[in-house]
Amino acid sequence: MSTAMKPTWVHATILGAFCAGFGVLLALTDDVTKEPIKERALEDKMTSLGQVIPKSIHDNNPVTDAIAIPNPNAGGHGGTAETVVYRAMKGGQITGLAYEVNASGGYGGPIKLMLGVAPDGKLLGVRVISHKETPGLGDKIDAVKTDWITRFTGLSLGNPPVEKWKVKKDGGQFDQFSGATITPRAVVGGIRTGLEFFAANAPRMMEKK
Repeated sequence: MSTAMKPTWVHATILGAFCAGFGVLLALTDDVTKEPIKERALEDKMTSLGQVIPKSIHDNNPVTDAIAIPNPNAGGHGGTAETVVYRAMKGGQITGLAYEVNASGGYGGPIKLMLGVAPDGKLLGVRVISHKETPGLGDKIDAVKTDWITRFTGLSLGNPPVEKWKVKKDGGQFDQFSGATITPRAVVGGIRTGLEFFAANAPRMMEKK
């Protein structure tokens, strides 16, 4: 082997060993962090559910008693869109249901909501999970900012009537924010869509495993 080729061979060997070692390290790191990430996601889900399903009405873990229901509006692909419904139970009886809804039409894009619904169709609670609305204006949909989102508790698809599930500016019942109509309009529409999903799938949601 010539003197000129030797350094190239040595460098290639070192580089190859470094890449292999780095690959092994990444694999090990992924394996080590997989469970903590999964546990954190579960904790976040339980926190979201706890805001729309009172602890007093269930003695189970709604996350482990979940079912998936086909939903063309859920945003899936290839005709396999579905919504995961988390079921709260007490004494073996279903006492509440919770599921996510994507409210379209927000100023900053889709707004993700979590709805809690009682077996009779009344809202147990609604919370915003994520959004990109304007700080100080559209973010008033957050429960930590104002109590606006909490005013839906106890309402249903018939109370008010379907045609009144709009902001007041559109002839509906619900207040919009001063200087901001787009965000509350999207949220009200998203909640209405979520209640319509419940009405269309209630028997399936209430089926026992």
